Amino acid sequence: MSNKDIVLAFYRDVFNGHDTSKVADYVRPDYIQHNPTVEDGLEGFQKFIEFFCGMGPKCDIIRCDEVGDMVYVFFRCTLANGMVNKVMDMYRLEDGKLAEHWDVVEHDVAQKEKDAVNQNGIW
Repeated sequence: MSNKDIVLAFYRDVFNGHDTSKVADYVRPDYIQHNPTVEDGLEGFQKFIEFFCGMGPKCDIIRCDEVGDMVYVFFRCTLANGMVNKVMDMYRLEDGKLAEHWDVVEHDVAQKEKDAVNQNGIW
């Protein structure tokens, strides 16, 4: 299984499947987190995932690719309350598990999409 396949399976099972019991299948115990609102380690990430899945996310992947041990995922994240976020996650994998994470999130993009000054779309 490629690193990209591992990340896509993680999104399928956890982010879209909301199966928080599978986090340890994909994440290393010494997981390094670069989002300042999420704690390091498997336990910290588990807390975040339980909170995040409680918002009923649906992640529609626009693009995913890998270079060596790095995988990036660009996706549209629609929450149960209707809020749409534009997200880019980047992971470093080690021994077949997520070892490190960076992200960029643009929150509530629906109005921004309507107010666009060009016709390129945000996706």
